[in-house]
Amino acid sequence: MAALQNWAGNYTYSAARVHRPATVAELQELVAGSRKLRVLGSRHSFNAIADTPEDLVSLERLQGPPVLDRGRRTVTVEAGVRYGELCRWLDAEGFALHNLASLPHISVAGACATATHGSGDRNGNLATAVAALELVSPDGELIVLSREADGELFRGAVVGLGSVGVVTRVSLDVEPAYAVRQTMYEGLALDRLEAHFDAIMARGYSVSVFTDWRVARTTQVLVKRRVAPGESGEVEPELFGAGLATARRHPIVGLPADNCTEQLDIPGPWHERLPHFRLEFTPSAGEELQSEYFVPRARAAEAIRAMRGIDDALAPQLQISELRTIAADNLWMSPAYGRDTLGIHFTWVKDWPAVRALLPLVEERLAPFGARPHWGKLFAVGPAELAARFERLGDFRALLARFDPQGKLRNPFVEACLFGAR
Repeated sequence: MAALQNWAGNYTYSAARVHRPATVAELQELVAGSRKLRVLGSRHSFNAIADTPEDLVSLERLQGPPVLDRGRRTVTVEAGVRYGELCRWLDAEGFALHNLASLPHISVAGACATATHGSGDRNGNLATAVAALELVSPDGELIVLSREADGELFRGAVVGLGSVGVVTRVSLDVEPAYAVRQTMYEGLALDRLEAHFDAIMARGYSVSVFTDWRVARTTQVLVKRRVAPGESGEVEPELFGAGLATARRHPIVGLPADNCTEQLDIPGPWHERLPHFRLEFTPSAGEELQSEYFVPRARAAEAIRAMRGIDDALAPQLQISELRTIAADNLWMSPAYGRDTLGIHFTWVKDWPAVRALLPLVEERLAPFGARPHWGKLFAVGPAELAARFERLGDFRALLARFDPQGKLRNPFVEACLFGAR
């Protein structure tokens, strides 16, 4: 078998076998007969969360047509479906999702399992839209968990890190389709970002701030506004001293903007504006590593100040950093559990030894804020700290013991992060 790597090429999977079942029945038989098994999503994770030394399962062939329930306002999709394809179909039916991540290339099941997110003061991460899950248990049984029927059990399973069961179908909340205008401002002073953080992040339905921390100004502020019927096309000519961009920009300075979604305040469908990147192009830079940490929204200015204090150390390895807000949720393993959150994202150069040496410094700076790492990205936070910062981690361990007492779906990453195994 040819070496299988993740999208960024920084991780090579160690699986002895890779399976691609075409039906749920095939998947059930495979899961029941395996000793150790993990599920591969769209390979956009940067660490070993999806790996296993034994049986790796790709659900890319499980991509049947979505099922729209107009009365309940939900859409049910098979696990292999990517957001980009779902969104085009959903928009054609007159419906939308509440938010999207920066990439439309990621799979629905994988993104929800790791609490991947977009931005917006009132927008929960993508997993908060999950109304029900169908999954194959480790013994091959097909079970359904729903928000309506299963309460806390459901809230523990949604951000399941691939360890509760093999998700086969996901039902998501939908709402009527809407249009979005994406406006870019450039040159916002970091001092003003600290002083006016709440006002800046409230300027749109979804707001992203980009900086390389090297100078005292941001490179971009992307303000994404929902367009109300009859709304005028006027925009603020400046944002706390930042000026309107006159051309499309890539978040990483110097890269062409061809693969970016339309900016310049041109209205368009929600799914063509909420992501930063277009489905038909390679997302982001490609040659990169990523980390992300989540801190309490209420301490945003302090966290920004802490990062500014190590800008010289960051500079050689950092391509760009993005700041986004995420609303609090009640999903046990979500980094936004119980608190409105600021996500501080880092796109690094593709030099793992150098980045690995830098992560402890970043984490030391953010430790006073109880920073929780993104499960699918690179971090060095140890199991004791994870247990302290993810307050429902103990309950999640008990949930795994209930659903998977033999540990069939656990891998070295899960054993190390959640159970402290070396």
